Amino acid sequence: MSEPLKKILTVFGTRPEVIKLASIIAELEARSHAFRTVNVASGQHTDLLYPFVDLFGIRIDYDLNIMEEAQTPSRVCSRVLNTLEPILFQEAPDMILVQGDTTTALAGALVGFYRRIPVGHVEAGMRSGNVQSPFPEEINRQVIARLATYHFASTPFNQRCLLSEGVPQERIFLTGNPVVDAVKSLLGRLSTSPVVQKWLKATEGLNRIVLTTHRRESFGNGIVENLRVLRDFVVRHDDVALIFPVHPNPQVQGPAKATFGGHPRIFLAEPLNYDDFIQLLSQAWLIVSDSGGVQAEAPTLGKPLLILRENTEMPEVVESGVARLVGGNPARLAAMLEEIHADDQWVKKVRQIENPLGRGESGKIIVELIAEFLGLPASARPSIAHGLLPRPPKRREARIDPADARRAIRASG
Repeated sequence: MSEPLKKILTVFGTRPEVIKLASIIAELEARSHAFRTVNVASGQHTDLLYPFVDLFGIRIDYDLNIMEEAQTPSRVCSRVLNTLEPILFQEAPDMILVQGDTTTALAGALVGFYRRIPVGHVEAGMRSGNVQSPFPEEINRQVIARLATYHFASTPFNQRCLLSEGVPQERIFLTGNPVVDAVKSLLGRLSTSPVVQKWLKATEGLNRIVLTTHRRESFGNGIVENLRVLRDFVVRHDDVALIFPVHPNPQVQGPAKATFGGHPRIFLAEPLNYDDFIQLLSQAWLIVSDSGGVQAEAPTLGKPLLILRENTEMPEVVESGVARLVGGNPARLAAMLEEIHADDQWVKKVRQIENPLGRGESGKIIVELIAEFLGLPASARPSIAHGLLPRPPKRREARIDPADARRAIRASG
C-alpha cells in the first residue's frame, strides 16, 4: 500500500513571492508521486501578479480576491486571515510555505500557526536593522520568524540573524536564494522580445543605465533629487543612456515625466514583463535601484548595482563587491556615477564575482528538506541536480468570496 501524498499549501500575493517560490513549486509538482500542491493567491497584487503566474506556469487553486482600493496592510492581513482559514480547514495541508516579508506572508504564517500547521519560511532571516525601512516589511520578517517552524535562509548572514533572535539552530537551513533559480531558468530559455529590442536599438553603442525606483521610502523629495542627479549625469556624458521602466504609482510617474521628459537619451518605458526586465538588466552597463528584488538579480546577472537606499537587507551583495550603497544623499549618487564613468574597472570586476546568493539549486534543496521533515522515504526525495525549471501544469483557480469564507469559518467552529 503506497504512502499518502504529502500536501503542501503555498500562499503568495505579490510578484516577488511568485518569482522566488516558482522553482520550489515546480520541484514539488515534478514529484507528484510524493507531494500534492495547493497554490493560493491572495490577490494582494492583481494585474501585476498574474503575468508572473503565467510566465512560470503556476497553477492557482484558490484566489482569495482580497484586493481593495487604497487597501492598508492591516486590512490586507485581516482579509487573508479570514479567507485563508476555511481553505486550511478544507485542505488540511501537511505544511504551509510562505516567502519573504509581505503582508500576505505574515497572514499565511499566522493562520498556519493558529491551525498548528508547520510553516516553512522561504528567504528567512533577512534584516535591514531598521523597523521603519523597509516598512512594513522589516517588522513582517521578524514576526514571521516567531511563527515559522522551518527557516530556509539564503545566506550565512541570514542564519546569524535568526540565531541572534533565538531561533533554534536545528530549525535553520542554508538553501541559497531561489531568485537565482528563476533568473537562470529564464536566461536559459529567453529570446530577445520586440519590446526589449526597441530599447536596445535606441541605446546601441551607449553605456546603458537601467533604473528602477518605487519604494515608498523614496517618495517625495528623495525620488525627485535622485532623478535630477541621473538626468544631469546623462546630459554631461554623450556616451550614456538611461532606461527607466516606470512603476504605475503616481508618486513615481509624476516625477519621472517631469524630470526626464524630452531628453533624447532617457527612455521612459511601461512596466515590463519579468522575462523582458531580466533581458534588459542583462544588457545594462550599470543598474541603479531601490528594489530588494533587483539586489538579488544583479549578482546573478553579473551586473554592478547602486542601491538607492539608506540600508539593505542583503549586505552580502554589498560585501561581495557587486553593489554599492548610495544612502539618501543625492550628492553621493552624483559622485559615485562620475567615479564609475571615469574608471569602469568595478563594472568589469563584477562579472567575475561569485554570486553570494547561491548557484540556482535552492528549489531542489528546499524540497529535499521538506521531504525529510515530512518523513518521506529516501526513494521519494529529490536529488540535487542542475537544470532548468520544469513547467508545472496550467493553473486552475477557485475564487473565494469573503462572505462565503466567513460562513465557512463559522461552520467550522
